[in-house]
Amino acid sequence: MTTLSVNINKIATLRNARGGNVPDVVKVALDCERFGADGITVHPRPDERHIRHADVYALKPLLKTAFNIEGYPDKAFMDLVLKVRPDQVTLVPDLPGQITSNAGWDTKNNVGFLTEVLDELREARIRTSVFVDPVVEMVEYAVKAGADRIELYTEPYAAEYPKDKEAAAAPYVEAAKAARSLGIGLNAGHDLSLENLNYLYQNIPWIDEVSIGHALIADALYLGLEYAIREYKKCLCK
Repeated sequence: MTTLSVNINKIATLRNARGGNVPDVVKVALDCERFGADGITVHPRPDERHIRHADVYALKPLLKTAFNIEGYPDKAFMDLVLKVRPDQVTLVPDLPGQITSNAGWDTKNNVGFLTEVLDELREARIRTSVFVDPVVEMVEYAVKAGADRIELYTEPYAAEYPKDKEAAAAPYVEAAKAARSLGIGLNAGHDLSLENLNYLYQNIPWIDEVSIGHALIADALYLGLEYAIREYKKCLCK
């Protein structure tokens, strides 16, 4: 079964725009779980412009589903995740001021660095995932570095999907097949939506987890959060 992890960064963005605690990030996360989400994802950035470290600490003892923390593994991030010990840490190659993720790791040229980080997380018994482009070689080097899973960066798929969905999915299918043959777990995320999610799932039904935030929260403005989560879960069924 492919699970749905809801990224709640945009809830924190809305809260931070006004100050105070409306909307309440922790309450929204718990509501997501109540409405059927299989996990919660957060991506704390160095400037804390959306999710704050305090949010991460507040969420950990309350969540009952899988807690996934994404980020670039600098000292502050590693200190955070090693204290919190979420179910999964997803390593992304983002620069400090980057608005959003826009590429996967070059796992070949960063294999030494990633190996050190992944070893440290493994010692803490935290499942690891490495954000990669849909390139077989990048998958292979993620395996060499010791990742438990990869997360396929799906923004190019989402951009190409309206023009040619078969061509859009093709490199992801090849990367996913490589991951399966190499025995590494498979996640996917970035710009997945109600429009394009089911087609990706139909072509790669062995995806372990999809992480979706921006589109799901935007849809929730019209549909309501409970209904939006229900509709995304439907996309993960044949």
